[in-house]
Amino acid sequence: MRPPERARRWALAFGLLCAAAAPHAEERTLQLASGEVLRYRTVDAGPGSARATAEKLLRHLAAGEIEAAAQLSNAPQRRLEELAAYRSRVGAEEFKRVFAQYFSRDNRLVGEIAIDAHRLLVWNLGDAGHRLAGQYYVEVGGRFLMDDVPNETRLRLRRILEACRSGEIRFSE
Repeated sequence: MRPPERARRWALAFGLLCAAAAPHAEERTLQLASGEVLRYRTVDAGPGSARATAEKLLRHLAAGEIEAAAQLSNAPQRRLEELAAYRSRVGAEEFKRVFAQYFSRDNRLVGEIAIDAHRLLVWNLGDAGHRLAGQYYVEVGGRFLMDDVPNETRLRLRRILEACRSGEIRFSE
């Protein structure tokens, strides 16, 4: 085999390997009743996904570790205050139980939606009558954090969550 042909084969193999390792993202649009069109993409698990951060956050919450969980937010002090208030309202054991439910086999992550650096993780909560719940994340400095800062992109993701809840957007499970 001649060197240029060998180099082409290596380049092709490397390209296929990189394509297989990259997260699959499908571009989609949602037209709102107002006429506004939201452009988003679906993201599979892997690099470029907020799923690992969500799992880490939920594990901290299920263990009652609100300080560690708050550090996974882009507004950690605000998140800590909200978590502490919720724990005070429901009690420490109920707090842990609520967040441990995300790891129940009846509850599962069914989709991840992306708009720019922002993510919406959609959960099917079988324990709650298959209600769909959403978590918001944003990529900051190469890592994902819970998005606790109100912004226009998060508002658009909220509209997408509402479309998921109404059945306008469906995920294959």
